[in-house]
Amino acid sequence: MGITGNVSLSLATALQRSLDVATNNIANASTAGFKASRPIFESFVDDQQSGSSDAVSYVMDKGDYLDTTQGPLLPTGNPLDLAVSGDGWFSYETPNGIGYGRDGRLLVNAEGLLVTASGAPILDEGGSPITIPADSAQSIVVGKDGTIVGGNGVDLGKIGVFRILDPDKLMPIGNGLYLLPPGVSAAAPAESAAVSQGFIEQSNVKPVVELTQLMEIQRAYERAVTLMNQANDLTKRAIERIARVV
Repeated sequence: MGITGNVSLSLATALQRSLDVATNNIANASTAGFKASRPIFESFVDDQQSGSSDAVSYVMDKGDYLDTTQGPLLPTGNPLDLAVSGDGWFSYETPNGIGYGRDGRLLVNAEGLLVTASGAPILDEGGSPITIPADSAQSIVVGKDGTIVGGNGVDLGKIGVFRILDPDKLMPIGNGLYLLPPGVSAAAPAESAAVSQGFIEQSNVKPVVELTQLMEIQRAYERAVTLMNQANDLTKRAIERIARVV
């Protein structure tokens, strides 16, 4: 393919990844508590490229990171809607272990457990599900520290709010939830975080910005593909000329 083709291929591959990330962000623009992902790329300089006196720079995919910027809080008036302000994360029971997220759209299921709209039980400080009596579901009061008090003044538990030491290690598992790799733990409690009752945190994705970026990525990808095609055409013509001479 040649140097030009290889460089263009590395760029096109990186742009394809950027396209996938931006598309996923846009798809979750209305997912409560969702955090946008951002791709990370680095330049790899090869100054040993055969047949070239100049260094050649390739694009390297270095993964992505989570944009933990606070999303806007939307008032709902629903006592079972909760939002976290600050660096705190809720914890949830998932089939793959303890998950973390910022989605506080809650309800009480048939077993009396406080769960998300997708059915994941939200956990207390000790990592246990929280039970809400049926007659208290619409009359609970949740304090800034996550303490839940029933309508009759009975303490029903305290929602765990944790600080993630390294958010970049969070792995998405869908429905706005994330897992931490084995051996990586969260630090509790998140003392600077506050729980707001009757609010939900919206996605921090800005659709207009993402759409603009998406169009720029598509244009850059088309240019990279054009360069690859031109490099291939040059190589093909060179081979044909050599074949005629031989």
